[in-house]
Amino acid sequence: MNVNLLTIGLFAGTAVLYTLFIPGRWRGWFLFGSSVLAIYWLQTFTPLRFADYLLQTLTILLTVLTWWVTRPFAQAGLQTVPENVARSEDRPQPGVGKGTREDWITLLVLFGLILLVAGNRYVAAAWRFTPSRPPAMLWVLIGLVAVAGVWAILWRWLRRLEQRAVCTAVILLIVIIFVWLKTPALATATAVAWRSLTGQQVALAAPSDLVWLGFSYVAFRLIHTLRERQTGQLPPVSLREFITYVLFFPSYTAGPIDRVERFVADLRQEEKTYTMMRNPYSVNRDPSRITHHASRITDYGPRYWNGSARILTGLFKKFVIADTLALGMSLTAVNASQATSTFWLWVLLYGYALRLYFDFGGYTDIAIGIGILFGVKLPENFRRPYLATNITAFWQRWHMSLSDWARFYIFSPLSRSLLRRKRRPSGAAPANAIILLTAHLSTMTVIGLWHGITMNFFIWGLWQGAALFVHKQWSDRRRRWYRGLGEKPWQKRMWTAVTWFLTFQYVTLGWVWFALPTPQLALETFAKLFGLR
Repeated sequence: MNVNLLTIGLFAGTAVLYTLFIPGRWRGWFLFGSSVLAIYWLQTFTPLRFADYLLQTLTILLTVLTWWVTRPFAQAGLQTVPENVARSEDRPQPGVGKGTREDWITLLVLFGLILLVAGNRYVAAAWRFTPSRPPAMLWVLIGLVAVAGVWAILWRWLRRLEQRAVCTAVILLIVIIFVWLKTPALATATAVAWRSLTGQQVALAAPSDLVWLGFSYVAFRLIHTLRERQTGQLPPVSLREFITYVLFFPSYTAGPIDRVERFVADLRQEEKTYTMMRNPYSVNRDPSRITHHASRITDYGPRYWNGSARILTGLFKKFVIADTLALGMSLTAVNASQATSTFWLWVLLYGYALRLYFDFGGYTDIAIGIGILFGVKLPENFRRPYLATNITAFWQRWHMSLSDWARFYIFSPLSRSLLRRKRRPSGAAPANAIILLTAHLSTMTVIGLWHGITMNFFIWGLWQGAALFVHKQWSDRRRRWYRGLGEKPWQKRMWTAVTWFLTFQYVTLGWVWFALPTPQLALETFAKLFGLR
């Protein structure tokens, strides 16, 4: 991930200039253009020729496609959905159609930015904006025109379909791309084909050739938007706002995963706040209400302080603690296979658990801090997860935006669907337990495979899902006993300490599956940890 101190400093400095010099009506456009350019800057170098440019361009095109098919029905030209699904947001609304001209301007500006980045082909390597040399601008222009032409032809057919079905098709497309990228065999086959087309050495093809930076988080944002449209809960969003939401560069590489309506509300409020700061009378010329509007004015001093403090916290977590632990004090495949001391293997495992938290938590703090400087309050992602006293509480504190996404779009729909099925195993209680187990295992397996489609990530998902199910069953059967602990402070403190220790140990042992590449090495490590080898 190409996020270093230089990049962080550049983003923070840009935020300060943004607050000082960019007028309110241009702030949305500035964030839009900056986000588009930033994803090319952040993309890491890939051995495949032109891949670092083309993959990010595909991200942009997929984002535009998703916005197009999720527009309100009257604008999208799609068939309406049944009355029990469609809501007021899906019907023509005042003001919705006003964005049409702006959307076409946004599309033209977007294509211009793509061509501008392609112009780095003619810049000296030392001053190049992209990791490697992009393809020729003429070919990029031909490609964009071809994509527009193909889409115009397809749209004449797609518009006859129900919008819900079109959204489902786009979701399947995103899932297929994601699975293709995360499956080593398929990624290698793609690298082989790519190298053959570009005249590179096929024998050097590897899954690591196909590094599509940010796609994992982009996929979740796009699927979230598509599902919200299917359920009729997606508010009207302009193309410029939607692209900024999906590509917002502080959270592009490591999250958190925001919700589109919350993010867009911050964008719009930022423009209003600037207008009130420059001229409070422009909002309402009634003198009796000037005090009310003035109270809403955001002072940039607190913004700078809060954002900078959060960035410094993230820098300390990532570049001091996490990177120090990475220097031989955390579990890796090499030291796991070479370790002969049970004690030091436990030390390495605890070091890995802490490194993982401080690395990921540090990046999240930096993203949230830069977002604050730009007037966007990204959601929290971690809340002292290793202090959780049960596995459910841990997942309510660890990578919270991902946990919420999985609960909304996997666990809840799957469990509801299974509960609605007519045929169930005999007995209501066993049937509900089986449904709950299936939902937990499926949800956590998806989260595991999101990190990579390997056996170890699959087992790690099962490990977490089984624990969530067991805790749910235990807590349901011990509610009266839990309530009784409130009257016994000493016993409650002892039980809290025991449950914290068990939760932390279980989560930490689960990182063995996460950190190591093969089940065999993971099992050997477990044996060493418990003195069986």
